[in-house]
Amino acid sequence: MNPAWLDSATTWISAHPTAAGALVFLIALCDALLVVGIVVPALPILIAVGVLVGLGHVNGPYAIMCAAAGAFAGDALSYWVGRRLGPGLRQRWPFVRYPQLLDNGESLLRRHGLKSIAIARFVGAVRPIVPAIAGMARMPFRRYALASAVACVVWAALFLAPGWVLGASYDAVAAVADRLAMALGALAVAIGLVWAIVLYTWRWFARHADSLLARMLRWTRTHPRLGRYAGALVDPNRPESASLVMLAASLLAISWGWFTLMAMLLASGGPTALDHRLHDLMWTLRNPLADRLMAGLASLGDFAVLGPAAAAVLGYLLWRKRWMASAHWLAALVFGLVLTTLLEAAVDMPRPPTAPAGFGFPSVAITMSTIVFGFFAVLIARELPGRKRVWPYLLAGVLVTLVGFSRLYLGAHWPSDLAGGTLLGMAWVLVLGIAYRSHVARSFWMRPLAGLFYGVFALAALWHAPRASEPLLRQFEAVPSAHTIETSAWWHSGWAALPAQRNEDNSRQRWPLDVQVAGPLAPLRAALEAHGWRAQPQAEWRDALALLDDDIPELDQVVLPATLDAHAETLLLLRPGPGPGEQLALRLWPAPAALSDGTPLWLATTQTLVVTKPLGAAVLWRPADHDGTALGAVETALAAFPQVREPHPESGVPVLRVRTEPEH
Repeated sequence: MNPAWLDSATTWISAHPTAAGALVFLIALCDALLVVGIVVPALPILIAVGVLVGLGHVNGPYAIMCAAAGAFAGDALSYWVGRRLGPGLRQRWPFVRYPQLLDNGESLLRRHGLKSIAIARFVGAVRPIVPAIAGMARMPFRRYALASAVACVVWAALFLAPGWVLGASYDAVAAVADRLAMALGALAVAIGLVWAIVLYTWRWFARHADSLLARMLRWTRTHPRLGRYAGALVDPNRPESASLVMLAASLLAISWGWFTLMAMLLASGGPTALDHRLHDLMWTLRNPLADRLMAGLASLGDFAVLGPAAAAVLGYLLWRKRWMASAHWLAALVFGLVLTTLLEAAVDMPRPPTAPAGFGFPSVAITMSTIVFGFFAVLIARELPGRKRVWPYLLAGVLVTLVGFSRLYLGAHWPSDLAGGTLLGMAWVLVLGIAYRSHVARSFWMRPLAGLFYGVFALAALWHAPRASEPLLRQFEAVPSAHTIETSAWWHSGWAALPAQRNEDNSRQRWPLDVQVAGPLAPLRAALEAHGWRAQPQAEWRDALALLDDDIPELDQVVLPATLDAHAETLLLLRPGPGPGEQLALRLWPAPAALSDGTPLWLATTQTLVVTKPLGAAVLWRPADHDGTALGAVETALAAFPQVREPHPESGVPVLRVRTEPEH
């Protein structure tokens, strides 16, 4: 969520509440209008409005009323157009060019009658069409209006609800898990985008396969010399011809994308500006909980996971004497790995500053994941009926996305490394897919093979991911700053050069860094524990999930971790607060500078945490406004150490400087 956009939008809406309702009405009206509703993206806009409702900037019942009224008015206008034009609507654009738009609506109305009015309200493709069909069918307006009114109210409430829920919980969640939420949200967006691309690409090819085949046949007749090579793929008497044309068309498009990417990288002499921007963006999302999850997902592309699954498939195919399938499967793996390794050695692409040796262009893990899952989809998809053939490709897309996104998050690759590996893997899969489909027409029972492959992959992933996560995370730890401060100068004036607050875009997350510590943390921890503080181990996923357990006392629930410049907290200390549902916290991170004599330097923030229960679903400890209570408690507990307290020149917030070992 962009705080600058949110602040400006909420300011405008707070100043113009009536206009905000009119805007919601207009959006819902356009979404329901015939033809217009096909292209209006109402869902994301209504979710955004729901967020503002949840944040308290728009009245919820008023927003629902405006959205329902707009939807009902749009449906009524579409009904009137259909009733007035009747069958002549089919002769109007765009229905004369795309008659299937009306056919789908008519089919729904015939099957479900009056219920189709309510059903269509929640199906984007036919939402603006069915009211017009009802008008064409001369459905009595009174019957139509009652069903439409009820459906519009329910639709408005349900479409505003996701944003409403998000807005209601945003402040509480963002205060303690902003980076985690953004990382998981970005992963969900990436998966949704790949899912949509695979699904709609497959559906487009499925609808246009016959026309593509016909065009290819005409081309082979007009170009007899070149056409004899393509003619082997497009024999209309072979049932595989349509799928072969789809694979060939995909191969041409992907090959063009691969060579375009290579030319762009060679022309720029290395990573592009987009590579750097995305790499920096991912680095800002680092969070200890997300780190562990992403390290586990990144390990899905390791040989220890892909190898057993690939070997199981090869063993099954050999056992079933599927020699041609076995040969193609082995070729996919061996030649794919050899080709990727050679290309990685030949292309001198600078690594990201966060990537150790062994990570290059293209990504071997992404290429091999694409080949393994992609060619397995080619093997089994032909054996599935109808529309179910897309599922292996969807699974392949999701799994490759999980591996690629997690490695991008960790900083192992540039985005172009991942794109190059994916395109290279897809090209090789398509080449082998065309060869395999051209020579093998005999089908086989794929369910045991699919169960074996995905089952072995899941078991290998569950065994390998927990063991690989920690070593992988150690490879991608944030690099400490090389900035050095003279030890004596830090105590007197150099401390003021250190940050006064966290570097966050969201002003709510710019916690003041009101404690600076020079020296080891063990004496500090001992002194605080003697005054009733306790050290909390860094929370893990099982602790985060336990936040949903109402039976655990609030003070026993974990405080979720936070980061400073991609560094996880080194130490988190807690103490019961002065009031019920409160506790004091001290979070310490490595400072973005080092002292000249090698003494460790730490930055910390003191907080008063208050318990919140967003939507009543979880217990979260949220930082309250900084009032100095926790800082005073820390200062008292550390009275035995040399300390100075004075305001930071940048923020004016008092900063406590502490030494935990004698001055040299």
